[in-house]
Amino acid sequence: QVQLVESGGGLVQAGGSLRLSCAASGRTFSDNALGWFRQAPGKAREFVAAINWRGIRLWYTDSVKGRFTISRDNTKNTVYLQMNNLLPEDTAVYYCNFLSDWGNKRPYDYWGQGTQVTVSS
Repeated sequence: QVQLVESGGGLVQAGGSLRLSCAASGRTFSDNALGWFRQAPGKAREFVAAINWRGIRLWYTDSVKGRFTISRDNTKNTVYLQMNNLLPEDTAVYYCNFLSDWGNKRPYDYWGQGTQVTVSS
C-alpha cells in the first residue's frame, strides 16, 4: 500500500523560503522516480519538479526554474523540495508522488493529503 506524507508547508511572505518533505512508502523507493505537484484553488493539479531514481536527472516546470530545487535521500525514503524566492502565485497545496512515466512526468493515481503553501504579497 502506497503512503505519501507531505510536510513543511506554511505561510511565508513573498521572497521567503520553505522546504517541503515527503515520506514515501509502498513502492521500492530507490527504484522509482518521484515528482512534486501542486494545486491552486480553482485550478487543476500541475507538475512542479521531478527527480530520477538516482537523483541525477532533474526536471522543473518553467515557472519554478532557478527558485526550486528537488532532492532525495534514498536512505530515508524521503524527497524534498527547497523553495526559495517564493511568489504569491506559488500558493497551492503541494503533493509528492511516484512517477509511472518519466518522459511524461505522469504520477500514479493515488495521493497523500498534501501540504499547504501560502505566500503573502
